[in-house]
Amino acid sequence: MQKLEIQGGIAVDGDVLISGAKNAVLPILAATILAETPMTVRNVPRLKDVRTLAQVLEGMGITVETDAENNISTDTSTLNSCRAPYDLVRTMRASILVLGPLVARYGEAEVSLPGGCAIGSRPVNLHIAGLEAMGAEVTVQEGYIRAKASRLKGATITMDLVSVTGTENLLMAAVLAEGTTCIENAAREPEVTDLANCLIKMGAKIKGVGTDTLIIEGVEKLQGCDYSVLPDRIETGTYLAAAAITGGRVRTLNVDVNSLDAVLNKFTEAGALIKKGDDWIELDMRGRMLKAVDIRTDPYPAFPTDMQAQFMAMNTVSQGIGVVVETIFENRMMHVPELARMGANIRLEGNTAIVAGMPEIYGAQVMATDLRASACLVLAGLAAKGKTTVDRIYHTDRGYEKIEEKLSAIGANVVRVS
Repeated sequence: MQKLEIQGGIAVDGDVLISGAKNAVLPILAATILAETPMTVRNVPRLKDVRTLAQVLEGMGITVETDAENNISTDTSTLNSCRAPYDLVRTMRASILVLGPLVARYGEAEVSLPGGCAIGSRPVNLHIAGLEAMGAEVTVQEGYIRAKASRLKGATITMDLVSVTGTENLLMAAVLAEGTTCIENAAREPEVTDLANCLIKMGAKIKGVGTDTLIIEGVEKLQGCDYSVLPDRIETGTYLAAAAITGGRVRTLNVDVNSLDAVLNKFTEAGALIKKGDDWIELDMRGRMLKAVDIRTDPYPAFPTDMQAQFMAMNTVSQGIGVVVETIFENRMMHVPELARMGANIRLEGNTAIVAGMPEIYGAQVMATDLRASACLVLAGLAAKGKTTVDRIYHTDRGYEKIEEKLSAIGANVVRVS
């Protein structure tokens, strides 16, 4: 099993090129199922989750080709199955995103239930209820969701909870449905907007993009297109946090400047100097005091749950006390005991963590429990005195492309070892 070894105490300084967004490319790859002609997706990050979804598509017979730049081309003319098996779906919950497109285009789908998730429950009942409202017959048997519909019908769907994957699945189902579909209380995340923009380029008719009400006028068919995925806002925030926690400077390049307002406001509150251009964001912490900040996660445009762990790492070495409240996932504080191994002073009360900043934390052997927890521990290692070893970095590789190379390029001492 691979690990990251980090020698802490070095202020990072330099530029980081941000990759395409993991949480945007996965639904867009699922959307290629809807295309009757070949399609190419660009700015695709080299990530384990991307490879997994490509395998799901290939398992259904879809032709998937990847070029030297990691652009992915798909051709659905070779599809011979509408089944996504447990062996693949269990490794990545986002595989559920093939459900809506399969039912919409082919009238049937058999997709394994994703199973448990380390950071909390992610029920698929919203996906199922939405498809049933559009006329699909859905059963759950032997661990599989089986859905059938001669053609989906437009419907008004009100989401009980804001769900990103639920919104994406039903949006992809609605674009080929007969009539008009209205999705109320839809997720507004930039990744949902990116999917909608891709579908529009494929020929879909969607209004209300970027709002909590999506109105979709179904069309007969969609064509493949050439689409470039938006930059990863969470990767952007993570590398900016590397500068904040080490007292350094990082300029992130190829970024979506408008997708991180809540995060940038908190960086400013923490004492960082933020500068922005058309496609870059710079955080400068040199000569400045890092201050503890209070965080409460909520759906976009509020503070994202995927940046909670990184800010908790910052709070461990900040001046003052920061209160971190997690409202999205009930089990997303598993990094707390690992940070405690490094000397962090954190009191956990349910889904609230009270973090008292310490003058120093110390390197230790720690274990990543999920994707963002792994980023948190890497950041803590950058700030810690001595050597930190982060185990189970397969979690890291799910969402960060070549993290050790990007950190090394800005001066960090990080190596990958077996």
